[in-house]
Amino acid sequence: MTPDTKVKVSSGLEDVVAATTRLSHVDGEAGELIIAGFPVGELAAHATFEETTWLLWHGELPTPAELAAFRADLAARRTMPAATLALLRESAKTRLDHMDALRIGIDSVSLVSNEAVAIVAIAPTIVAAFSRLSAGKEPIAPRPDLGHASNYLYMLNGEVPDPERVRGLETYLNTVVDHGLNASTFTCRVITSTGSDLVSAIVGAIGALKGPLHGGAPGPALETVFEIGDASRAEEVLRGKIEAGERLMGFGHRVYKVRDPRADVLAAAAERLFTRAGDMRLYKLARAVESTAIRLLEEYKPGRRLQTNVEFYTALLLHGLGLEVPLFTPTFAISRVSGWIAHAFEQRAANRLIRPKSQYVGPRDRRWNGIDSG
Repeated sequence: MTPDTKVKVSSGLEDVVAATTRLSHVDGEAGELIIAGFPVGELAAHATFEETTWLLWHGELPTPAELAAFRADLAARRTMPAATLALLRESAKTRLDHMDALRIGIDSVSLVSNEAVAIVAIAPTIVAAFSRLSAGKEPIAPRPDLGHASNYLYMLNGEVPDPERVRGLETYLNTVVDHGLNASTFTCRVITSTGSDLVSAIVGAIGALKGPLHGGAPGPALETVFEIGDASRAEEVLRGKIEAGERLMGFGHRVYKVRDPRADVLAAAAERLFTRAGDMRLYKLARAVESTAIRLLEEYKPGRRLQTNVEFYTALLLHGLGLEVPLFTPTFAISRVSGWIAHAFEQRAANRLIRPKSQYVGPRDRRWNGIDSG
């Protein structure tokens, strides 16, 4: 390629198709998300997380015998290596970010295994243990009789959760398990394409997910709702934020130009959870804030189609489950680990090293004239 050759540069790889996949399909114009053939609402509200993981890894839902064996395999691998626990203790002492602690913890899984089941099984144990250590409490060991979602909630507070809370968390985990070739998934596939190991691919993906432009911003969406406090203040507060140039967290998406379908799934799950808890005040406030935000965004930014995204109801649902804001993104990662691994499997099956080109725009024809030249 000569210096004057014209090439089309796609900043951020916008509209570049870099892979084929059977795992998920995202249609931003139609507001559609399909996961392994199932509309996200159909899968998320009914499947256990173990079933969803098996579906992504094997292409079909498990038989009862396969599901029982898979659950037993996960249960047998949930305990962390002693070295991982020691690393988490040191990380808590330095008040490390929760996502950094998860990255360090997953990296240490290599001490005992590089297998997919081990990574998925240990991820919730790492997150729960670090959360408790950060609060000055001792970690709670996993229980072999509890499922993946139930175990996570149990390890956070020592109480076996009721079925409604488990269903709420399972719905969330299923909803965010995979979402096309996003930044973290692409990172995972790039690392896998080099022939590297599975733990390395997942560690890289966690690093990408940590970024606030990808997976790190559910908390501020809820903070805005709390700041408003009463539906009568929604317009005043939101107008002030928009006019000050602030972004309304929980609205707008790089892909979706209509309402994020995951928002509908999680809104329904949150409504069910808050209804069963007998206190709908926060849920009703959130719906009022959402309605006002969408109206004002269209007023101030007409044609931008800034609709509710997954962050808004993620924050509401996870808060309803008793999770603190620092746990929001790590909980996202607990789910997405299964999706990343599915992409790693798919990449391995028909691998080609991912090696895009870049266009050089720097200076040319320089000649060396260093300090010692004259």
